[in-house]
Amino acid sequence: MNKSKRQKVIMEKIEELKVYPLTDAISLIKSFPKLKFNESIDISVNLGVDPKKSDQNVRGSSSLPHGIGKVSKVAVFAEGPEAADATKAGADIVGFEDLIEDVKKNKDLDADVVIATPECMKKLGSLGRILGPKNLMPNPKEGTVTKNVAEAVENAKKGQIRYKTDKGGIIHTTVGKVDFESIKLQENIFHLIEDLNKAKPSTAKGKYMKNITISSTMGPGIKVDLSTVERRS
Repeated sequence: MNKSKRQKVIMEKIEELKVYPLTDAISLIKSFPKLKFNESIDISVNLGVDPKKSDQNVRGSSSLPHGIGKVSKVAVFAEGPEAADATKAGADIVGFEDLIEDVKKNKDLDADVVIATPECMKKLGSLGRILGPKNLMPNPKEGTVTKNVAEAVENAKKGQIRYKTDKGGIIHTTVGKVDFESIKLQENIFHLIEDLNKAKPSTAKGKYMKNITISSTMGPGIKVDLSTVERRS
């Protein structure tokens, strides 16, 4: 397969099989030829868990100190005072039974994050087939099922990320944009790793953090030296 000029430049910069300190990995990605859009910086964290065991699934949310460079569109299922609080906090879509019917009719919900009060969850179950595949179904572990909808909306708007292990026990998420200052990307990553360590299942045995890779949207994965990340967690 013929490589583009950009791919050739990138491959010349990367040392095959090398594991880079976090600061060097970030600097390397930021040195790649720029595209016409601002690429995201993504991270993959391979955890020492058995995803086949329900008690070892790692799932939650992390409020990164510098956000991810994107303002999320937030939908809230609530009624009464909680609905008013959600609207005041800046939610883009607020409703309950009327919103459920709209989602059923359109078979879609134009939102990045969906929040719900505990009282709404029973009826919200009917949207499982629509919201589930898009990873939009509210979940208490992610802080998206809560009575304090105002705080949840504010966190989501600030760039709170959600994560969960895939079938291979790997967390995939975004930690910022290529044009972020390097120190801000580092601090976002440190914060995420700290949260992942706090979420370690008590039944997980052996090494928990197995390896970490970061990449830009259109770039190759760069392996990160765990010692340059874990020492801060």
